[in-house]
Amino acid sequence: MEREATPPGIRLGICRGISYGLFGAPDAFVPQIRALGGTLVRVYVYWGQVEPQPGRYDWTAVDAVLDQLDPAAETWITVCSSSPWATRTPSKFLPSSPANDSARYARFIDRLVSRCRGRVEYWQCDNEPSNTGLLWDGTADDYVAQLASFARAVREADPGARVVLGGCGYDVLSSPQDSPARAFFDHVVEQAHDDYDLFCVNLYGDPQDIPAYVEDARAMMRRHGYERPVVAGEYNGPTLFEFPEAQEAFQQEMIAAFTAPAASPDEEPPDRRTMRALYERAAELPDTLRMFLADCPPELAARRDRINCRQIVTRNILALAAGVSRTVCWNLAPEIPGYRDRLNLMDFLFGKLALLDYDGTDLTLRHPSADTFALLAAQLQGVAHVRRILAEHRPDLHLFQVERQGHGPLEVMWSAGDVFAGEEQPVTSIERPWPYAAAHAVDAFGTPVPVERDGALIRLPVSVTPVFLSTDPTPEPTAITVDRRAGTTR
Repeated sequence: MEREATPPGIRLGICRGISYGLFGAPDAFVPQIRALGGTLVRVYVYWGQVEPQPGRYDWTAVDAVLDQLDPAAETWITVCSSSPWATRTPSKFLPSSPANDSARYARFIDRLVSRCRGRVEYWQCDNEPSNTGLLWDGTADDYVAQLASFARAVREADPGARVVLGGCGYDVLSSPQDSPARAFFDHVVEQAHDDYDLFCVNLYGDPQDIPAYVEDARAMMRRHGYERPVVAGEYNGPTLFEFPEAQEAFQQEMIAAFTAPAASPDEEPPDRRTMRALYERAAELPDTLRMFLADCPPELAARRDRINCRQIVTRNILALAAGVSRTVCWNLAPEIPGYRDRLNLMDFLFGKLALLDYDGTDLTLRHPSADTFALLAAQLQGVAHVRRILAEHRPDLHLFQVERQGHGPLEVMWSAGDVFAGEEQPVTSIERPWPYAAAHAVDAFGTPVPVERDGALIRLPVSVTPVFLSTDPTPEPTAITVDRRAGTTR
């Protein structure tokens, strides 16, 4: 089976997390993604998880994924070369590192892909390798060599599958042209042009930078004489990267914790001391930082949730309008039931981005962002193309036309504004030509928006909250009820 240059259609996906089945029994998650309207499923597996000892394979986590797959959804597996015995830096989790024996690594990839042949569309070789020390413990040349082995093994085992380049993340996209992260990724792009089919970008930071980030990825490839389709392996927000005053306060605590001499060998590591200090002086922190803390005031938690909902929509629409055909939301849920550690730095930075949470051991609790994702997926059913429209005399207006197969016209709109305080800014109105008998508008929170008609023109209010305008009544999102015994959705 030959691979098409660009995957057909558009898919909205969700990533399960970073450690499926690694720290607990693998549970049902694909039905939950499908119930939210996700049509692409991304999941991680680790070399040491699948081959815990040389030549001995444990397919528990892999088969748990395969047993849940819905043929209507695509599947993307990120394979991390982390192993207690087979890699340069022994590790069960992260960072990944180069294989001690490339032939043994290729055999592992062959066995893994062969077991999933015809059922997994995308295979990714590690993630964000330029994020050295945290996600990849090796050089750019090391990653190029490993990607070559990975690509050969995937293509021999399943010629119909596509190879995804390890994600180009915020460390690259937000940094100067002469930064080490950019130099790392540029070297990979130059040397590995034949060893991947899709260029993956991870879209964090200011949503308004997404078109520039996507163009940056394409320009990186064009500098070396070629171009591959761009997909978004991760996106979500808000994150700390969007608020300069929050970053400054956070970095001050980090510097203090990492430069202070340890009182004893048993003292907490600097990252946990940083988090402890933040909680101790929470009342003094800027609200843009405080809202990421686990026990922030309810009004701040609600504000963060609303920003999150808005960005589920805006990040997707901006990426799709930039020609990205696959977007994957980070992430579905906590890694395991009952996990709570407010001093965990990564949980502080990204933990509140989960769409769902556990009710005991059942993955059924929705955060507000899950409802918005479901609303967005319902609105974009049959989406074939998203195009930005320049609104005359309204440079602050973001306006997009969405072409949908089997559905009527759709426009998505919002106005520019401050990320944190934008909802406090005045609401304005927009007038649009609308030569259709029906006009229905709903915002990103599912709230109906009033529409006034004047012949072939309509008028409606716009703000920082995205609005969907269509001829179709708003579809009801599908509720989640999971039978944990069968792993199916009712």
